[in-house]
Amino acid sequence: MTETRSQIFAAAVALGCLLMAIPASAAPCPGFGSFDNWLSAFRQEAASAGVGPRGLAALNGISPDPAVVSRDRGQGVFHQTFEQFSSRMVNSYRLSRGASLIRQYGDTFNRIERQFGVPASVIVAIWGLETDFGAGNGNFPTIRSLATLAYDCRRAEMFRAELIDALKLVDRGDLTPGEMRGAWAGEIGQTQFMPSSYIKFAVDYGGGRNLIRSVPDVLASTANYLKSYGWQRGEPWGPGTGNFAVIKQWNKADVYARTIAYFADRLAAMTGQGRAEN
Repeated sequence: MTETRSQIFAAAVALGCLLMAIPASAAPCPGFGSFDNWLSAFRQEAASAGVGPRGLAALNGISPDPAVVSRDRGQGVFHQTFEQFSSRMVNSYRLSRGASLIRQYGDTFNRIERQFGVPASVIVAIWGLETDFGAGNGNFPTIRSLATLAYDCRRAEMFRAELIDALKLVDRGDLTPGEMRGAWAGEIGQTQFMPSSYIKFAVDYGGGRNLIRSVPDVLASTANYLKSYGWQRGEPWGPGTGNFAVIKQWNKADVYARTIAYFADRLAAMTGQGRAEN
């Protein structure tokens, strides 16, 4: 089975864009026995933040997930070099599949590059590394995972905000709670957006901003994210460039960002989509 980021790069997420710094001396966390009281108070907080009845209903019947807490607290330090990581992740299958998808969605990619300035090779590199082009989105219920992390004391403020945004996605009809399954820390969709990024950057390219099922929406929204952080049309993206700094806004781990750039170079050389800059 081809490995996805969530399978072999979980330890590096702590270095990436998702996880904030953890205080050196965190307060003791409460036991799960008080979760119902916490959830009742959170419902009021979410309602005050503008979440309506449909979004609030997504909280019905949820309980904390010990597996999420275990994943969160079990993170270690990622020790692979760029050479080791990129050779595992940028394999012959992903190169062949990525090039095929660039050709398959050629018209969509042309439209995206005209609108956002981001070439197909960069978008497909991210897509392939994040979820194997949508094959490995994750199977953790997003609302439950975020509620667990919001209740846990270590980064409660961050995950309360993400949970509220997840409920807003339900409230406005982008996604149903049942289809919101993804990584253990709340990333959803084929390029693994946190709910806050979904709210900010998801665009409708024919699928109603559905980043789980609509490939055009996934591709355009990924490009919109990069453009919003300053992607420059027609410029190189290798280490030391302005566009590489934008890639690091996607994931701040240098090994991961360099692997995106390298994968994009290989795809660009294979397909002629974008400028190959190594």
